[in-house]
Amino acid sequence: QVQLVESGGGRVQPGGSLRLSCAASGFTLDDYAIAWFRQAPGKEREGVSCISSGDGTRFYGGSVKGRFTISRDNTKKTVTLQMNNLQPEDTAVYYCARKVQGQRTYCYPSTWYRQLSDYGSWGQGTQVTVSS
Repeated sequence: QVQLVESGGGRVQPGGSLRLSCAASGFTLDDYAIAWFRQAPGKEREGVSCISSGDGTRFYGGSVKGRFTISRDNTKKTVTLQMNNLQPEDTAVYYCARKVQGQRTYCYPSTWYRQLSDYGSWGQGTQVTVSS
């Protein structure tokens, strides 16, 4: 069974850090690009970061660039999102998904964050709350 499971969410104060994990099962992780998205209440789902397979090309949403780092370990079948200097506006449910349409191994710079229909096998999400 194909599955992505997120973990590592929680509540932190502004300026704090969290490390999210996306555990893959039921498929070969290095055959797919993996992306993180987030959704705050009343807002659309937003692209946070994407990492390609192969060369590991990475992209970040503008609001998280310089603070978040995505990485992958295909042997451990895990994609990690290290989030530093968290701010209240980062509060959201965070989801990981694999790219299932088009070139499945690659995140394209102009589309990775906005073509949600390219992604499937969405996890159930993990809540991140940043509050003092």
